[in-house]
Amino acid sequence: MEDRFQQVPGVLNAVSGYMGGSTADPDYQQVCTGATGHAETVRITYDPNRVSYPQLLEWFFKFHNPTQLNRQGPDVGTQYRSVIFTANDEQRKQAKSHIDALAKSEKFAGRTIVTQVEPAGPFYEAEAYHQDYHAKHGGSCALPE
Repeated sequence: MEDRFQQVPGVLNAVSGYMGGSTADPDYQQVCTGATGHAETVRITYDPNRVSYPQLLEWFFKFHNPTQLNRQGPDVGTQYRSVIFTANDEQRKQAKSHIDALAKSEKFAGRTIVTQVEPAGPFYEAEAYHQDYHAKHGGSCALPE
């Protein structure tokens, strides 16, 4: 997600980290146990004059499968849940409205969108080796059409 969001015009920064759990300042090993309650997430800083919050929501739903409960591809566990952490009530309303519209679309006919919408809490930046992972290790995830 970090790599893909960094490619979106108007996104100024995307930082990998953890949010939504009960353990203060968790590390990757702790988050991987599932016991902290945190989800692996990306904090997005963007220029609203170049990309809107609704456009970021569109990208988010292009970047992953929101119908997989507690997993993304081969990665399984609550730390991989599909979740949007919102900064305010307006973002919450827009996220829920976007999910409702997607749920009614032909693309998701017969499938349930399991994406959660939660208020943002403390964000814990992931370790340095998680930041810019693709740039450091080769490869990238191209933006979908």
